[in-house]
Amino acid sequence: MTDRCNFRCVYCMPRALYGADHPFLARAELLSFEEIERLARIFVGLGVRKLRLTGGEPLLRRDLPELVRRLACLGVPIALTTNGSLLRAQAAALKSAGLTRLTVSLDTLDPIVFRRMNDADYGPAEVLDGIAAAVEAGFETIKVNAVIRRGANEDGVLELARHFRGTGHVLRFIEYMDVGESNGWRLEDVVPATEILQRIAAGDGMALEPVAPRTRGEVAKRFRYRDGSGEIGAISSVSRPFCGDCVRARLSADGRIFTCLFATQGRDIKTPLRAGATDEALADEIAALWRAREDRYSELRSRATPGLPRRVEMSYIGG
Repeated sequence: MTDRCNFRCVYCMPRALYGADHPFLARAELLSFEEIERLARIFVGLGVRKLRLTGGEPLLRRDLPELVRRLACLGVPIALTTNGSLLRAQAAALKSAGLTRLTVSLDTLDPIVFRRMNDADYGPAEVLDGIAAAVEAGFETIKVNAVIRRGANEDGVLELARHFRGTGHVLRFIEYMDVGESNGWRLEDVVPATEILQRIAAGDGMALEPVAPRTRGEVAKRFRYRDGSGEIGAISSVSRPFCGDCVRARLSADGRIFTCLFATQGRDIKTPLRAGATDEALADEIAALWRAREDRYSELRSRATPGLPRRVEMSYIGG
């Protein structure tokens, strides 16, 4: 939806590189709602079965419920990933417009650690209030994503698990990834999913057991508490890459298609779109791009392959 965000998370948009003078995309460079709707319709026609709105922070995009209303007519689930800080004011309108799924990012419940990681004047209380507003609006099962980085927030894993256990929400832990070039990623900063799960299982009454995936291509390995009090997920794209099962394409705010979160460049679809290409021509171009994809960055990285190319920043194409 946008490359802008009101957070400056150190693993995504560090303030040193995304300061007040950073040249964000101009409005004319962004895809309009009409253009997004048209491309989404083409993607659905090619077999896409879920649409997700991301950022940056998508709630910064003006009149977002209007886009949700447009997309809801396509007959597939519409999901949104947000940092939650602006959700209180928009949850009801988004639900009314047809948003069906919601994912909220929350890396820690510790206010000091939270501000250290997001480098903005927000705390976990605003995010939790946004989640509460979403529940009031009618969202039942909300996914909560926590990126875990060694030396930053791994000590808060069990606290997060205890907080969301029994709420009906699904807490998902994400290994710290080397998306883009700006976050100073190091392998030693990664807390493997196995360690995260061990931390949780060590808590009193927190024993876990695996849950079978619902569909092929799910990015999170699912687990449930043996006492039936809830479910958690673990996304282990560093320690256990899943490139072979990936079924996700990404459309950037300025109209480029990326076939991998770690892609080096995207295919410009905005230029032919604005030049008057037919739906059939656009569909052919998208299908040809998807058929030719050979992305497997996580597998290459896990083998310590030297000289991997420069990657697009996550804030540009969404998480």
